[in-house]
Amino acid sequence: MPLPFLTADHELRAPVEVSEEPLPYADRDRWRRPYRPGPWRVGGAAVLLLLAAYLLISAVVIVLVGSLAGAAACLLTAAAVLALALRALRVGVWVSARGVRQVQLLRTVTLAWSEVGAVRTVQQPVRWLGLPRTVQGQAVLVERRQGPALRMLVTDRSADFLAKPGAFERAADVLEGWAHEHGGPHPHRGPRG
Repeated sequence: MPLPFLTADHELRAPVEVSEEPLPYADRDRWRRPYRPGPWRVGGAAVLLLLAAYLLISAVVIVLVGSLAGAAACLLTAAAVLALALRALRVGVWVSARGVRQVQLLRTVTLAWSEVGAVRTVQQPVRWLGLPRTVQGQAVLVERRQGPALRMLVTDRSADFLAKPGAFERAADVLEGWAHEHGGPHPHRGPRG
């Protein structure tokens, strides 16, 4: 009995039906990040989780020695580091049919699509990995219909897109597409490259 899934020619034997329509999202009202977290963001969160594990082990050792105050301090510090690691993983841009949400380390800003004036990609100085050092790069900006623009949503030098220009291009296109699809103006394309 042939096992077509184990052979290299299984594609020749089984006809594949190709749909002309793109796959729909399961739930467009659910908040989703239109790109994957980058290796720098995941690596930083992993280091923080490792530190939290070390602090939890330290708390257990301190309890065994008999100092409850020291163990409580280690436990609270571990909880704070754990919360920081989880929040760092959530940092970024989230979209849904309701609007666009910018999650930062200490605050979150949500705009309904009706409040969005333009989503565009521009060349400008951007922070390298979120540090104070700035370099020339690209950023996706969201301008409000009324009021000041949001901080840069996505940059090509952030923890999600450093050394991944193709991923930045796709994320910028998806964000501009969501804005256009949900009642916003046509995306304005700044110079890329």
